[in-house]
Amino acid sequence: MSAPAVTVDFANRRSRVTLAGAVLLLLGVSAAAAACLEYRLIETRRAGLDLKLQAAERHGRHDPALDLRAAGLTEEAGRVVAELGTPWTKLLTELEAASRDSGQIALLSIEPDHAKHNVHITAESRDLPLALAYVQRLQTSSLLRYPMLDSHEVKTDDAQRPVRFAMTAEWRELP
Repeated sequence: MSAPAVTVDFANRRSRVTLAGAVLLLLGVSAAAAACLEYRLIETRRAGLDLKLQAAERHGRHDPALDLRAAGLTEEAGRVVAELGTPWTKLLTELEAASRDSGQIALLSIEPDHAKHNVHITAESRDLPLALAYVQRLQTSSLLRYPMLDSHEVKTDDAQRPVRFAMTAEWRELP
């Protein structure tokens, strides 16, 4: 028995492209292109929606530390407005004029109370009549209301024996 003969043809003739094959190839390429374009369109929409979602999360996120800082800034702004609302120029001018009119008075401290529109003044004079004249002069002031002598003491440890006195007055808001 002998083996059948094997014929090997390495240069086989190419098959011809048929019309049906060309149409199927064209349909396959166009379907692949359409699927690629659709994928890119959907990917672009997804990226846009991700950005909108991130923006909404940032905008809707409630940060308590931010609220505390804003409250602190608001409180600080209120204190600054109260400080700026004190009529310092007019007040100091009035106190200086009263000091000049009633003799030599040395102002030691001026402390405003913004909530009550009061000012607490500590001063020294050579004697008690000068201190009383200073308080009386301030009672005629158009800026200060109800200036009152709160306390006084004679400084016995000083050779000149000055009188240190404290007084309180309410300031007016002048236009």
